[in-house]
Amino acid sequence: MKNKNELVKTIILSIVAIILLVGIGFATYGVYAKMTMEVKNPIAIIEVENFGEIKVELFPDQAPNTVTNFIRLAKRGFYDDLKFHRVEKDFMIQGGDKNGDGTGSPSISDIRDVEDDTKYNIKGEFLANDYKDNKIKFERGVIAMARSNYTQYGLYRESYNSAGSQFFIMQKDTESLNGSYAAFGKVKEGIEIVDAIAELETTTETKQNENGETTSEPTDTPVNPPVIKSIRVETYGVEYGEPETVDVFDLDNWFMQNYGISLDSLYGNQ
Repeated sequence: MKNKNELVKTIILSIVAIILLVGIGFATYGVYAKMTMEVKNPIAIIEVENFGEIKVELFPDQAPNTVTNFIRLAKRGFYDDLKFHRVEKDFMIQGGDKNGDGTGSPSISDIRDVEDDTKYNIKGEFLANDYKDNKIKFERGVIAMARSNYTQYGLYRESYNSAGSQFFIMQKDTESLNGSYAAFGKVKEGIEIVDAIAELETTTETKQNENGETTSEPTDTPVNPPVIKSIRVETYGVEYGEPETVDVFDLDNWFMQNYGISLDSLYGNQ
């Protein structure tokens, strides 16, 4: 009887040991799978009326808040029916401004429902702004955030943290932009559409030279600006939430406070 009890005990212990080993194996595999599972980068599909689709892979590991902002605006339909208002052949194409002329900033209501609305910007995720995690080079097909430039007044941080909704896509490699703008993705499909838009006819501007002669010079404004029908983003189940925002810098108010003069007066517009 004793031998029989010991045998039963041995069998039970063996079964328990096997169960424990299987459990440890599954747990270990789960941890391994979680650690090694590849999280896909989001893909933005920019549908341009009469041109087609530009598919852009976004890089949240390089510029997380910039990507979050772009996705949030796209998912709330901000970019629908806006235009590529600026094109420069052998350089880039730019769009995403609700004013349609490069002067606009998005509002808080564009990223969430609010009662008291105000415009916003985001911090620049690039080296010149002391952000060191963004290693994206400005190569053909790279997408980046446009921003204002107040550096001629010594306002560097105000310039670097002035992006909002406007973005540009590179047609050509441009090393001079490396580390000075927040690149956040790259075209995977549809670079030929970027080329076609960059080739569009632009308006001309009549100027008078110092000799009193009038000349016509091309601008970077397309005669027929292409319409962004929509921007859809496949996030593969990842929730990116809302971006961190900063207040919009008011250059005109800065001039009034520091010099007692408006920008219009400074440049002779009044």
